[in-house]
Amino acid sequence: MDFKLPLRPEESNKGTFGRVLNIAGSDYMPGAAYLSSVSALKIGCGYCFLASTERVINAVASQTQNIVFLPLKEIKKQKPDVISIGCGLTTSHNAQGLFKEVIKYFKDIPIIIDADGLNILAKNNVKLPENTILTPHPKEAARLLNTDINQILKDLEGAANQISQKYNCTTVLKSHNTIVCSKNLDIYINKTGNSALAKAGSGDVLTGMISGLVAQKMDLYEAAKLGVYLHGLCGELASKKLTKYSVMADDLISFIPEAINTLLPENSCN
Repeated sequence: MDFKLPLRPEESNKGTFGRVLNIAGSDYMPGAAYLSSVSALKIGCGYCFLASTERVINAVASQTQNIVFLPLKEIKKQKPDVISIGCGLTTSHNAQGLFKEVIKYFKDIPIIIDADGLNILAKNNVKLPENTILTPHPKEAARLLNTDINQILKDLEGAANQISQKYNCTTVLKSHNTIVCSKNLDIYINKTGNSALAKAGSGDVLTGMISGLVAQKMDLYEAAKLGVYLHGLCGELASKKLTKYSVMADDLISFIPEAINTLLPENSCN
């Protein structure tokens, strides 16, 4: 697969590389907000705005000052290039209301939906924006299709196809060989990655990586493919130094630059 990274023109500023609005985290899951925000920046976007509860913002702010923090009431004042929603969000009544409000208000903005965002979507009849990426694992895919997980596991490619058709979206069905299915039902089967990725928080990192690429004006299907490829490669690179047993989700973020570097020689524009 011949992947091309987003261009990095020298005559640029932070606005050139896009603004991610990440709506993530809850009082007992601040880590998801951190992982999905920092990974978006690490892969090259210019800004990442994290909208969350005060407790989450305080927890994440103690770990990094690279993120712009927003109270949830400030979301509608933003003009993002892409939105990610769902990582650590919970499926509480308030979270469901927030999800519906965001989907309705930002109907013209590309959106990546992960984790609890997918669980909320499965329970609610919501019309998604035209440019949407869904990133389910098999159990979440079963909820989205109202079927049994065994049916998903029997035919992952078919399940990804069904989700893309049902929700008119790009689907990233996460598994040992993650399936990416476009709105037009084109299929990419990823071959990078290993068991090091089977760790809590790994999916949050992937969500951030894909949102960061979309912010840099990549086509959604191409961003999903590249994000999945690099994410898997991060797992491989990290496990060489840390073993497959000991890789943590935040370790994956540390290896994003090394993964990107493997593609730089083949991209003469970088």
